[in-house]
Amino acid sequence: MKEQNLQIEKTIAFVKQQLAAAEGGHDWFHIQRVLNNALLISKNENVDVFVVQLGALLHDIADSKFHNGDETIGPKVAREFLFGINVDSNIIEHIIKIIENISFKGGNEPQKFKSAELDVIQDADRLDALGAIGIARTFNYGGFKNRTLFDPSIQPNLKMSKEEYKASTAPTINHFYEKLLLLKDKMNTKTGKKIADMRHQFMELYLEQFYAEWDGKK
Repeated sequence: MKEQNLQIEKTIAFVKQQLAAAEGGHDWFHIQRVLNNALLISKNENVDVFVVQLGALLHDIADSKFHNGDETIGPKVAREFLFGINVDSNIIEHIIKIIENISFKGGNEPQKFKSAELDVIQDADRLDALGAIGIARTFNYGGFKNRTLFDPSIQPNLKMSKEEYKASTAPTINHFYEKLLLLKDKMNTKTGKKIADMRHQFMELYLEQFYAEWDGKK
């Protein structure tokens, strides 16, 4: 247990360093929120909390959207780091599978790996894409990519392939329909579903207000 605590501390320091200059929605504070969400959900799940902690900390260590779509960098960086701090090889491979399978990827891509720990971390990560923080992150990323806020002539596309989803330059509001509002029904755990329901309702209220203001009705 003492060795695991030290490994967690080293991982936190590594992630903070790696993400020091990250976009605001995918920085250390995102990781910290996902970790806290994961620990909360874990209280009601039969999981290896050490794996959950490492997976949550490293799940976005090199998000492909910031590396020209390359999905191999994150697993590679995580594997080398975990090997360097002497994490058990079986745990390392589990963490790598979590990193490779956690992403939404347009919602139409079949998930190739399942574990209770992945379920928890995936829910924790998706919760951070919902509610008030989810809205803030969405518009922060839209600004980062210089996207239009909203264009009524461009309809959301719910049938995108993974490649189309990654390449999309659609207005930020479309992302609510192409991902955020779909997450509530994709949660894995009871705790995740309960929190997601509340955050989903908040987003629906936000969109109602957004359209009213857009049309000059409020």
